[in-house]
Amino acid sequence: MNKLKQDFPILQNHKITYLDSGATTQKPIQVINAVKNFYEKQNANPHRGAYLLSVEATESYENARDKIAKFINAKKREEVIFSKNATEALNLIAYSYGMENLKKDDEIVLSIMEHHSNLVPWQKCVKMTGSQLNYMYVNEKFELSDEEIERKITDKTKIVGITHISNVLGTINPIKKIIEQAHKKGAIVVVDASQSIPHMKIDVQDLDADFLVFSGHKMLAPLGIGVLYGKHDLLNQMNPFLMGGDMIEYVYEQETTFAPLPNKFEAGTQNVEGVIGLGAAIDYIEKMGYDTIQQIEKEVIAYAKQELSKLDYMTLYLTPNEEHHSGVISFNLKGIHPHDVASILDSEGICVRSRKSLCTATDEIFGN
Repeated sequence: MNKLKQDFPILQNHKITYLDSGATTQKPIQVINAVKNFYEKQNANPHRGAYLLSVEATESYENARDKIAKFINAKKREEVIFSKNATEALNLIAYSYGMENLKKDDEIVLSIMEHHSNLVPWQKCVKMTGSQLNYMYVNEKFELSDEEIERKITDKTKIVGITHISNVLGTINPIKKIIEQAHKKGAIVVVDASQSIPHMKIDVQDLDADFLVFSGHKMLAPLGIGVLYGKHDLLNQMNPFLMGGDMIEYVYEQETTFAPLPNKFEAGTQNVEGVIGLGAAIDYIEKMGYDTIQQIEKEVIAYAKQELSKLDYMTLYLTPNEEHHSGVISFNLKGIHPHDVASILDSEGICVRSRKSLCTATDEIFGN
């Protein structure tokens, strides 16, 4: 563990215990150096010039796309679209697919565990299209039951949005089961893998996900870079979300034709250094290996649960099924505001996320 910490400069520069990786991860020196190397040796705008620097920047940018496609086992490299983050990718799907394909009385189904980024765009979508928004609620174990999945995903369902792992509860949702049920009913599925991809191998073909999104900064990469994966046929049918820059093929006075995938969805100058940093983050994760990552997490989580469970003034919000739980542990201290808890912990060099809404959200989570 100490050897791993040496890869992270911020942990050498600050005496802290950082427990907020669900919000953003710290960056290993290998990622920092990859970004630094780009700016020192390759800085130019990809796809814009025929001179050497631009060619090298283009190669580095597109090589990272190939690396990511292989990392998630996409069938085609063109299925990997770069975005600012998972939030932007989800908005792209809502606007470019949802707005175009939903009609009155169609249904969108989300889990109540969704991050706002996989909820608010769909709220706007239903208002614009006359469709309806329904929720799958968790049971007393903070899990989605088979009965709830089958009851809520019906013949009227056209889109299902589901987080692979909840950023609040740490629950690992039965993604394959949800996708199978949705496809049986003729719906497409949008998977938010932001909390899962740092912890487990993602195979989009095995999952049969229609869309899958994640943010680089939650998996050791720089801020401001995200990925949208979409099945090739679906992406081809969709209209661009943003216009201008490199997403055009030909521009005439009265009309424009769009570039083929993936450029169609990458308008303007991209976060090239972020893409390269994401490639370096994938190298770091693959070198360490998911087996090692999961073994370390398993030991840390087991110890944390064991010790926290001894505190009679603490309420834990997590599934008792260890196979269905990831690294997030949410809790309340009786009679103390979460912000006060976070401030007291910070005075001891411990960094945690504080959410005042968790105290009052229980009824909503359970669908009461």
